[in-house]
Amino acid sequence: MATKAKQPPKQKKNWLPLLVRTIWVAFLGGLGLFVGFVMAINVDLFGLFGGLPGTDQLENPTSEVASEIYFADGVRMGKYFRQNRTPVKFDELSPNLVKALYATEDIRFDEHSGVDFKGLGRVAWGIGKYAVTLGKSDLEGGGSTISQQLAKILFGTRNDPRYSGPLLKVPGLGMLIIKIKEWITAVKLERAYTKQEILTMYLNQFDFLYNADGILVASQTYFNKTPDQLSVEEAAVLVGMLKNPSLYSPVKYPERSLSRRNTVMSQMVKYDLLAAEAYDTLKAKPIKLRFKIDTHNEGPATYYRSYIQNYLVNWAKENGYDLYEDGLRIYTTLDSRMQQYAEEAMEEHMKYQQAIFFQHWKGRNPWVNDKNQEIPGFLDVMKKRTPQYRELKKEYGNNTDSIDYYMKKPRPMQVFSWTAPGHVLDTIMSPMDSLKYTKHFLHSGLMSMDPHTGEVKAWVGGIDHQFFKYDHVRQGRRQPGSTFKAAVYTAAIDNGYTPCHPVYDLPTTFQVGDTTYIPKNSGGDFTGEKMTIRQGLAQSKNSVSAFLVRKFGPQTVVDYARRLGITSPLDPVPSIALGTSEISVYEAVGMYSTFVNQGTWTEPYTIQRIEDKNGNVLKTFNPKVVDAISPRTAYTMLYMLMGATQEKNGTALGLYSRSKVMTDGNQVAAKTGTTDNYSDGWFTGVTKDLVTSVWVGGEERSIHFRTFEYGQGARLAMPIWAKYMDKVYADKSLPVKKGPFDVPEEYEFDFKCPPMEGDSINLASETEAPQPTPNTYVKPTQREDF
Repeated sequence: MATKAKQPPKQKKNWLPLLVRTIWVAFLGGLGLFVGFVMAINVDLFGLFGGLPGTDQLENPTSEVASEIYFADGVRMGKYFRQNRTPVKFDELSPNLVKALYATEDIRFDEHSGVDFKGLGRVAWGIGKYAVTLGKSDLEGGGSTISQQLAKILFGTRNDPRYSGPLLKVPGLGMLIIKIKEWITAVKLERAYTKQEILTMYLNQFDFLYNADGILVASQTYFNKTPDQLSVEEAAVLVGMLKNPSLYSPVKYPERSLSRRNTVMSQMVKYDLLAAEAYDTLKAKPIKLRFKIDTHNEGPATYYRSYIQNYLVNWAKENGYDLYEDGLRIYTTLDSRMQQYAEEAMEEHMKYQQAIFFQHWKGRNPWVNDKNQEIPGFLDVMKKRTPQYRELKKEYGNNTDSIDYYMKKPRPMQVFSWTAPGHVLDTIMSPMDSLKYTKHFLHSGLMSMDPHTGEVKAWVGGIDHQFFKYDHVRQGRRQPGSTFKAAVYTAAIDNGYTPCHPVYDLPTTFQVGDTTYIPKNSGGDFTGEKMTIRQGLAQSKNSVSAFLVRKFGPQTVVDYARRLGITSPLDPVPSIALGTSEISVYEAVGMYSTFVNQGTWTEPYTIQRIEDKNGNVLKTFNPKVVDAISPRTAYTMLYMLMGATQEKNGTALGLYSRSKVMTDGNQVAAKTGTTDNYSDGWFTGVTKDLVTSVWVGGEERSIHFRTFEYGQGARLAMPIWAKYMDKVYADKSLPVKKGPFDVPEEYEFDFKCPPMEGDSINLASETEAPQPTPNTYVKPTQREDF
């Protein structure tokens, strides 16, 4: 049997080279596709991917920077912001902060060029393990570098419509495109900036919540420190928030924040940036916050900052800036020390005065008519001015039942209280009860100025800006009472009267149409006593002021008030002698400053200059100056006003017992002011270096004390001035010193007036007597320079 030829064994086909070739082709093809995909994203091919930040944006990234306002002595007063951000430089960061950031967010930050491929590989490996073990293994940390995170928050690559394209809406693909955009932007940032600049920009941009944008404000908000003062554990708290500020907030979630802080410090140990022994000690420490949110209601000079804000907004807009995001620097004339003393003086006295007011009206409401009878329906009128009522009115229209229901419905709220911590009382009240409660409070305004320069040194517009926004320095106008007599007596002195001119304390009659008007003294009585006009001013006799107004005419008094800087509407009527036309504290300070400035009225001003964020001066400010009266008249008025502290029964003699302001040869010219029904109490004090005016009263004119004893300016307002001046004089670092007023050159006057005793009028036989007429009387004329 023939045998078949033996077939050679079939050789096994070697698939390995083919497999390797296939893998390489797939890899290179995939790599090519990926590179092409990246390039397509970079150029936004066919507009499918959305754009990327351009060169100009990368080199000049825009971020909102808060504008800052400063006192004249360099202390920061506050900020204006939408985002509360103030950038810092790298050398202003604590090394603890930098180490914590490296260890937690990007340990190879100095080695990569924006994208950490080793870190990405670690993330990919972690995701693979997580999937294979069905979630039993831990996911590795994120692969985003600091540069990528900066790209995300600086340019809003995930939500800015400028960088959006159609493919970003595809699930999964959209996130891949976003990540690649962040890689590309990160690489470009690395080319444009140094590592230190990128790290600093990242910390300056991050939002740490609670109006704390950037590391500087965050350090101040959470720990009341600057970034260079942060300890290891404090730096770890803030770096821990970078993962998710809401989730790891030390305020809202302290235990979670503590755990995250310790994780950050353990990372520092892992990379030899913190000793293990130090970590063992620090991890046992609790988080000690000094938490305080930076708001417009906090800090010094809140009323001034609020008042000047409108001007700054308009100025910035007119000059191509945005106050809230362009980082302007506003330098004011106010002094931080004097502002502090003014606020302290007001708080000390108003807290005391409010307790008296509560006791005075115990069991009764303080809103009364001329007969001290409660005004019916007062709160029903006042409620319509409240924001709660306006909101309810919008919602319910003319449905008064619904409006009244919610106005009377109790709810949790915060109200002002002098005795509560921070003046904030948490309570449960209805809006109507809250309205009734707040209307019981007295209010105040104070302004202090250097009379020679016009620089305002202190501005306190009220008792608490958080609860009472109305500014009582410039915004509010009230009847000045006898404070306005300075204009009346200036008219007399400037037209030939001397301080020694004799008058009688007698009623003066004005015939106004069919009405007879007789101004009364504060006590209602006339003594018939003969006195000098200086004594009449010192004792604030309305009878003497009325005599002078009748002599020169109300219009003449108005004209002199205008010379002295009063711009508010003034009625040229006989009652102007009693200060019935309303003026502001701001105007009162300007008027009285004219006397110590040798007759030159200087407009009070508060801003020295405005700079941009780089320190370039954009505008400087100078006050308006007017020669109002002669130096002789001005100094004579100082002598007249010094009568309040020198003459018998002077209205400011209480300063000798209440303060040290009258010691060491100090001269003080002063005037009290009290209006009808004691609605307004004033005191204006003049020294050689400082003029300060204080007003105290209720929010409404119907809210006041019932008696002159409690409602006079010497009790309501003068103690605030005395406390303030004592504090100012005690601070030897200030240029305000005690001493006499400067006397103008060639000024001559014999201040020794002849005796006035023994020549009084018998009021039992006469109700009005002819007043002595000065031999030197000159009819007033209108000067061209006014």
